[in-house]
Amino acid sequence: MAADKDSHANDKLIPDDGRAHLQALFKDLKEPVALEVFTKKGVNDPYSEYLIKLATELDDLAPKITATVHDADDPKDKKIAERGVEVFPTMLVAPDRYAIRFLGAPLGEEGRTVIEVLVRASAGLSGLAQDAAKRLDELTEKRRIRVFTSPTCPYCPGQVLNAFKAALQRPDLITAEAVDSSENPELADAAGVGGVPHTVVSAPDGREHVMVGLFPEERFAEEVVTLEDAAEEEHAHAAPGAEGLQELDAVIVGAGPAGLTAAIYAERSGLSTVVLEKDVIGGQVTVTPVVENYPGFARVAGKQLMDVMAAHAREYTHVHEGEEVREIKVGKRIEVFTNRAAYSARALIFATGSTWRKLGAPGEDEYFGRGVSYCSTCDGYMFKGKKVAVAGGGNTALTDALHLAHLGAKVTIIHRRDAFRAEQHLQDSVAREGIEVRWNAVVERINGADGRVTGLTLKSTVDDSTSELAVEGLFVAVGQKANSALAQEIGVRTEQGGFIAVDRNMRTNIPRVYAAGDITGGVRQIVTAVGEGSTAALAMFEDLGNPYWKQ
Repeated sequence: MAADKDSHANDKLIPDDGRAHLQALFKDLKEPVALEVFTKKGVNDPYSEYLIKLATELDDLAPKITATVHDADDPKDKKIAERGVEVFPTMLVAPDRYAIRFLGAPLGEEGRTVIEVLVRASAGLSGLAQDAAKRLDELTEKRRIRVFTSPTCPYCPGQVLNAFKAALQRPDLITAEAVDSSENPELADAAGVGGVPHTVVSAPDGREHVMVGLFPEERFAEEVVTLEDAAEEEHAHAAPGAEGLQELDAVIVGAGPAGLTAAIYAERSGLSTVVLEKDVIGGQVTVTPVVENYPGFARVAGKQLMDVMAAHAREYTHVHEGEEVREIKVGKRIEVFTNRAAYSARALIFATGSTWRKLGAPGEDEYFGRGVSYCSTCDGYMFKGKKVAVAGGGNTALTDALHLAHLGAKVTIIHRRDAFRAEQHLQDSVAREGIEVRWNAVVERINGADGRVTGLTLKSTVDDSTSELAVEGLFVAVGQKANSALAQEIGVRTEQGGFIAVDRNMRTNIPRVYAAGDITGGVRQIVTAVGEGSTAALAMFEDLGNPYWKQ
C-alpha cells in the first residue's frame, strides 16, 4: 500500500531546515526511486514505525521518490514473498533495478547513507573511484555483501556506502545489505559480530570473507572480487609519467584537526595544497563520543566537530578520503605517491596523528572485533546490558567508561596504578556513576570461547597474584603510538614513542618538511593540534618565500 503521509504529519523526523535542504537536493533527481518498507506486527515495532515515517517524509519531499509499506500479516500482499524479505523492518531502495536494502531502521550515523544511496540510485551512478569500479567490472560471479552496523559508529556509513556503491556498479551480480546489529542481534551473533563495521561477503558456493573496519574503496573492491585479504598487497605506487605528477605547493598527510587547519591557513596564504587521508576524515576525534573542552563548544560530539572543520577546509582545498600515501621522495621538490595518484610539491606537512596502543596480552588479536575493541563509540552500542571492562586510567579510558555506562553496560575500569591520570572532572564523574575500578591491576590474558570474549585474567601489580573477571567485552585505552613510519622512512628525526621532533614552528630536521598534531607528542589535545596546524602552515609560507626554494 502507499505510505500514509497524513498519519505522521505532526511527528516529523526531518526538521524544517533539513527538509528545505533535501528538497533542493532532490529537485534534480534523474530517475524515479521507489522505497519499499516491509513490517510485521510485533517484530521491532518502534523501528518499523520509525522506518515508515522516514520513507513517508522522503516521499513527501520529491515527486520522484515513492514510498510503499507492506505488511507481512496481510495475506493479500504478495510483495514480501516476491522480494524474499525475512527480516523486519526492511527497506529496499529502487528494488526493480538494484539489490540494496536496509535490515532495520537506519538510525543515528546510518541515516545519511539513505540520502546518498537514494541520490546515486536515481542518477544510476555508483560514484566509485575509477580503479575500484574497474576491479568490480571484472567480477564474474554473484556476491552478497552484508555490513553490520550500530547507530553510534562513525565508520559504519562509509563501509555501508562501499557496499551500496558496489551494488550500484554491478546490479547484475551484487546484493548489498546494511544490517543494524542492535535491531537484529540474532543475525549479528550468527555472523560473529563483536565490533562494527563488520562486513561479510559471500559467494554462491558458500565461501565467505570477513572485513572488520572501514576499508578504502580500492581494497574493498579487491576483497569483494577475490574473497581474500588484500592488506598485504604489494605497495605499488602511481608511476611518474603515467598520468604525470600533480604539482602543488604543499601536500598535507592526514585530515585530523591539525591537517585540516594547516590546509586552511596554507590556502589563505596563497599556497596550493591537497590533504590526503587514508582512513576517515577527522581521525580519532571522530570517534570521541563527547568533546567538552574545545573553546566555543561547551559540549559537542567529536563527529559533529570534525564535520564542521572538514566543511570549512573544503571551502579552500581538496580533501581526499581513502587516499593512502605509500612512498615519499625528498629532493629539490618532494614527490608523494599514493594508491591513486602522484604529487610533486615544494613542501610537506605530516599530520598523521597516532593510533591506539595495544595491551600485548594473549588473546588481544584473536578476539579483536569479537569482544576486544579500541573504540567505544563504534562498538559500545553492542554491549548494552552486558558486562565490559575498560583498560586504562587516562582521559580516554574514563571517557569510554562513562560512555559505556550511559549506554547501559556494566563497566569495570582496570588500572595499573592506584590513582587515575585523567582530568579531575572525569574522575568525579566516574565516582558519581559508581563505576567499579580494579586498582593496581593489568590484563594478563583475554579469555574466550566459541570465538567470543568471556573474561579476563588480571594480574596484581603489587604482589603478582591473579584473579578472574567475567566480561563479554574489553575496551583498550592505554595510550597511543605515533603514526610516523612514513616520516622515519625519509629520515625525519623522531623521539621516544616514534613522535616527530619539531621546533617551536613545527619544522622537522628536514627542510620544507613539517609536522603538527598528535604526531608530535606532547599534550595531544584538539586545541593544540589546531594551533600546531596553523603554526606549521605559516612557517611553511615563510620558508617557501625564501628565494632558494622559489621555482
